[in-house]
Amino acid sequence: MSFSHCAEPVAVPNPTAALGSLRARGLRISATRRLVVDALFDAEAPVTAEALARTAGADLASVYRNLDALEAAGIARHVHVGHAAGRYVLSGRHEGGYAACDRCGRHVALDPAELARLRDEVRAVCGFACDFAHFPLVGACPDCEASR
Repeated sequence: MSFSHCAEPVAVPNPTAALGSLRARGLRISATRRLVVDALFDAEAPVTAEALARTAGADLASVYRNLDALEAAGIARHVHVGHAAGRYVLSGRHEGGYAACDRCGRHVALDPAELARLRDEVRAVCGFACDFAHFPLVGACPDCEASR
């Protein structure tokens, strides 16, 4: 189940393919859109719109409009990592989901195969089918738990 207005995820191998996918949908490729796409490809982890705006040298409203277009096209998706601002990641990256520390904000990508057993357990206990890609598992990371 998806919680956003995105199309089916489209895994694109590089910025040129992402921009081509947008063109095929009839969308214009502005300089800001190109910079946002490049910044998403350069990001090693989910990134906030504010960080993308700094990287792209663009105003925040333009970045959000471009992220909405990328999400609607299925090229990017947003995730909620703990109590922090929403973050954006390319579709196809880190599809398993995330674990987020509610103390320091650290987040780690989870392996989809390793989450299968947890999903089965949750379904057995309460019947819910969990999607850890949009909302993460939240708790304390090992470092914060050790300093408790």
